[in-house]
Amino acid sequence: MRKFPDPTEQELTEGPQAVAFQIANGNRRQNCVLQTNLPTKMQAQRYLLANWPAVERMARDALALGKVENGEIRLVMPPT
Repeated sequence: MRKFPDPTEQELTEGPQAVAFQIANGNRRQNCVLQTNLPTKMQAQRYLLANWPAVERMARDALALGKVENGEIRLVMPPT
């Protein structure tokens, strides 16, 4: 297994990282942001890819419930 790089000074200052993505909504794209508790952008992106089915389901459920704020859906990583 690969070792993740150490967090940069900026990442340490920023704290837990968020990763943005989009889902299709009819013929439009819906902006989404997943807030993680991971220290680096790379780890946050890998988490998103590894857990894509569950994250997409969370985003679609939020969209169906109308939980769109300022044009985006904000999700929070479930506790591990």
